[in-house]
Amino acid sequence: MSDRLLVLVRHGQSDWNLKNLFTGWKDPDLSELGVSEAKEAGRKLKAQGLTFDVAFTSVLKRAQRTLDLALVEIGQTGLPTKCDLALNERDYGDLSGLNKDDARKKWGEEQVLIWRRSYDVPPPGGESLKDTLARALPYYVQEILPGVLRGERTLVAAHGNSLRALIMVLEKLTPEQILKRELATGAPVIYRLNADSTVASKLDLAA
Repeated sequence: MSDRLLVLVRHGQSDWNLKNLFTGWKDPDLSELGVSEAKEAGRKLKAQGLTFDVAFTSVLKRAQRTLDLALVEIGQTGLPTKCDLALNERDYGDLSGLNKDDARKKWGEEQVLIWRRSYDVPPPGGESLKDTLARALPYYVQEILPGVLRGERTLVAAHGNSLRALIMVLEKLTPEQILKRELATGAPVIYRLNADSTVASKLDLAA
């Protein structure tokens, strides 16, 4: 019987993470540290003896490159991969590309904190976490989960907020709980699921 394997990994540090910029749907590449983190994610998965049947990622290069670099380390280049904007990072709208300190000067620290840390208040022209969940969750339920339950060993390389959507369902978290959940860059989280899609076991490979 298959162990119904699902591994989630947030992309490695991007150039804009390094520069303290709101990124969202903007498309910067990985920083040097991010490249190292992506490779290390692959090495950690290989050390666990894991291989995969299929991968999913967003349409943004920082997630795609993280996946590619990890797969090189695992020895699985050429793994069938599906890219979809449903797995994109939360869209920060008018904040995208701004330095976080500059945004605080423009709108005030309290307002920026509300946009970043509330569940359902979007920044101007952007998405709230609730909006991000509304796009990522149906994709998970319809496209990713059925394969996992059929025994397809699945790797998902995506973003902090789109992965929170999946974790919210997997771990049955409330909106308040998911807001407090931090995901380290390049650190795989390994889930094995029961036949009813609940979590049988979880292993977080954050250092």
